[in-house]
Amino acid sequence: MKNFRQQHRPKKNTLVIGRGAVITALQSGQQLDRIYIDTKALGQDINEIKRMALENGVPINYVPAVKLNNFNVTNHEGCVAQIAKVQYQNLQDVISLVTENGEVPLLLILDGITDIRNIGGIARTALCTGVHAIIIPDKGVGALNEDAMLTSAGALEQIAVCRVNSLMKAVDELHLNGIKVFASEMTAEKNIADVNFNEPCAIVIGSEDKGIYPALMKICDEKVKIPMKGDFESLNVSVATGIILYEVMRQRV
Repeated sequence: MKNFRQQHRPKKNTLVIGRGAVITALQSGQQLDRIYIDTKALGQDINEIKRMALENGVPINYVPAVKLNNFNVTNHEGCVAQIAKVQYQNLQDVISLVTENGEVPLLLILDGITDIRNIGGIARTALCTGVHAIIIPDKGVGALNEDAMLTSAGALEQIAVCRVNSLMKAVDELHLNGIKVFASEMTAEKNIADVNFNEPCAIVIGSEDKGIYPALMKICDEKVKIPMKGDFESLNVSVATGIILYEVMRQRV
């Protein structure tokens, strides 16, 4: 059996505890990674938290009370938020800045990747290969917590991360900015070496088990694959991402 490193319990100074404190944090614009709400929590303040979380793109996890108690905090009132380790940036702002700097945009979209070790490894490679931003959904992705920061060796603190409430809408925004979107798909006909990555582009990477969400795959401009010998099913997602990004860098350099 593999020995996986146990995730650490968040430190108290990384938490916002209680309904009033969470509301204040949202009102002040403090960046939150996610909000945990007791599945049985009710009241106007809970409704207000839900409303502001939606407006600010902060994901909510509905959990049993025992989950909140495991944070080892008291008086949480059925609501605890985790302060974001990453300072999320607006996607359009990133694209505009890259263009203004005279650079060719290169973005990476992560769809359904939940293993924080893979996310950390991907972030390290992305930083080394000139990716301007990593785009993640507000749900269905591993939390960018202390463990994610550790596995990224600090890369997540240096590369722009854009959290969006819909990857479909993010692709639409990329298209409006003249950015071509490639989907990494092992059954694609075209190899990565046969694709022109010198143009403004974004690359979608799906999870190892489910791949890219079908509706998202459908609106991508082109599917590309990594050529492989033999009939082994697939590469680790972090390794596969690295191979693709280094091909992009090879072409651009």
